[in-house]
Amino acid sequence: MTIKKRKAYEFEIIDLAFGGKGLAKPEGFPVFIDRVLPGDKVLAKVTKKKKNFAEARLIEFLEKSPAREKSRCEYASYCGGCKWQELPYEKQLEYKKNHVIESLEHIAKLNDVQVNDVKASEDIYNYRNKMEFSCSDKRWLLPEELSDPSIIKDFGIGLHVPGTFDRVIDLKRCEIQPELGNQILEDVRTFIKDSGIPAYGLRSHEGFWRFLMLRHSNHFDKWMVNIVTSKENDELLKKLALSLMEKYPQIESVVNNVTARKAGIATGEYEKVLAGKPYIKEKLGKFVFKISANSFFQTNTKGAENLYSIVSKYAGLTGKERVLDLYSGTGTIPIWLSEDAKEIVGIEIVESAVEDARKNAELNNIKNLKFLIGDIKDVLPSFNRIKNEIDVMIIDPPRVGMHKDVLENVLNLAPETIVYVSCNPATLARDLEQLKRKYDVLEVQPVDMFPHTFHIESVAKLSLIHK
Repeated sequence: MTIKKRKAYEFEIIDLAFGGKGLAKPEGFPVFIDRVLPGDKVLAKVTKKKKNFAEARLIEFLEKSPAREKSRCEYASYCGGCKWQELPYEKQLEYKKNHVIESLEHIAKLNDVQVNDVKASEDIYNYRNKMEFSCSDKRWLLPEELSDPSIIKDFGIGLHVPGTFDRVIDLKRCEIQPELGNQILEDVRTFIKDSGIPAYGLRSHEGFWRFLMLRHSNHFDKWMVNIVTSKENDELLKKLALSLMEKYPQIESVVNNVTARKAGIATGEYEKVLAGKPYIKEKLGKFVFKISANSFFQTNTKGAENLYSIVSKYAGLTGKERVLDLYSGTGTIPIWLSEDAKEIVGIEIVESAVEDARKNAELNNIKNLKFLIGDIKDVLPSFNRIKNEIDVMIIDPPRVGMHKDVLENVLNLAPETIVYVSCNPATLARDLEQLKRKYDVLEVQPVDMFPHTFHIESVAKLSLIHK
């Protein structure tokens, strides 16, 4: 069977690849297809053909997998948020564990590392504490809407169709945010429609309404509403803010981020408080954090507590250790570990994140933390003079993993214990392949923070090899 581009073929899906796509292997040749599950038989059109693999687009199901469940969300077949909703949750966890193991074996050549069963998310729906909904001047129509000539492509607010920057599904509800978020979303939709002011067009770069961002404090059950617009309109926006706070006592903060930038990013060039406070508070364990509109904070609060508990276990602190935390962000991990360490120094390149980290440390009356601003590859060499005093290193890099210079500096500093927190099994494995020059990888614990998606967090414990 010779696979050719732009041709349609029947495929039987045998596995799920990292990235969430289904895998077919006609005569041993890998073909990746989105929105399918193992056991499906489909007709799909080849869109990309390379020497060692191909990609195809689903046309229709010929036979659906017996493993499929009915999705709770009516948009699951179109929206990019939760592509695995039809896969039973226990099966999701199996595939996620396999993806971690396969990455370690194929990329890092680590074949005998203990990879534990995935720590499941306590909640698999209504778990996200932050959602960003895009506004569009021309919403994307669902298949059943296309056949109704009375429906027009007017204003929509919701999530993007995967692979597009300007196609927005007009969501009436999202199953992975708390229920009150759906009520707020509907009220904001109605207000925008009634305002008569157009939404921002990502092609025309004209219009006013850009994003609605909702944040929820799981512990305190409080909400922040962030309206992102292309310019100011205090009179209109304060009317919206006051109406929301009057209707929902749980809303503690309504802010307006303003940006005229063309990029479709829900971060303002500046921010105005419309009503209430400029932040909400959240609690992780015994520690309290202030979260502003643009703060980074793990989007699954209970999952974050699971994750940080494993970091604490792997770090094995006794109160005597000096800890270096790379990519320290807003300080959540250093603060979580603070009571068990002698001293923790965090390094982070984003200045606003460091400001948040310092405020959160002060809020919790923690005195043994210090946060440094700078690029880690530039800051880390300054620790060479005290390299023998660093006992534990926490590494929590972005999806791309560590810069090669950072990696070499880590190997040079050679702390006794490294705890590596990863949101990408492929870059985790790539970095571990280099770190194994000096370290034994003792154990890896995957943690599910994102049910119904292919994403998986992992925590690896590394111990320095003494020759």
